[in-house]
Amino acid sequence: MTRDEAYSILHKYMKGEKYLQHSMAVEAIMRGLAKKLAPDQVERWGIVGLLHDLDEEHCEWQEHPEVHGPTSVEILKKEGIDDQELFHAICAHNPASGVKASTTLQYAVLAADPMSGFLKAIAQIYPDKKIASVKHKSVNKRFNELRFASGANRDYMEAIEFTGMSLDEFIDIALEEMRAISDELGL
Repeated sequence: MTRDEAYSILHKYMKGEKYLQHSMAVEAIMRGLAKKLAPDQVERWGIVGLLHDLDEEHCEWQEHPEVHGPTSVEILKKEGIDDQELFHAICAHNPASGVKASTTLQYAVLAADPMSGFLKAIAQIYPDKKIASVKHKSVNKRFNELRFASGANRDYMEAIEFTGMSLDEFIDIALEEMRAISDELGL
């Protein structure tokens, strides 16, 4: 599957602007992580990020968290996609689906998903509400304030360390990649 095909599928099944922006943010972070961890798979990792929440508007994930991920897989199968690595990575970003991260790709998407929202939450407290204003030091400070953006799972973000990358390096990559598409993200 190409990025254009993935983008087309995403827009077919996802309409909410916030969900689309989140998907693009996770895609950007995943591409940045791939540059470091899997340089020959940058597009593939980006596609995983882009499609990780494909089912967001098509399942009752808040009442039944276990269906978030598997529903995306069913949508992709309906679209003629047969890619077990993609399916497992999408499900692994939500351990409640029953798939626990065990590969570098899976740990990356598990970590990238909450990091994108966490960085957006930090940007929102700045007067200009811009990701460009967010400094690494601020991310570290807020990371340790467990009441701040409490929905952003710190354990999942720290799972990046299973890839051999430090949390500090991950923060820098995530900031850089989200800044690069800040206009698309409204940040």
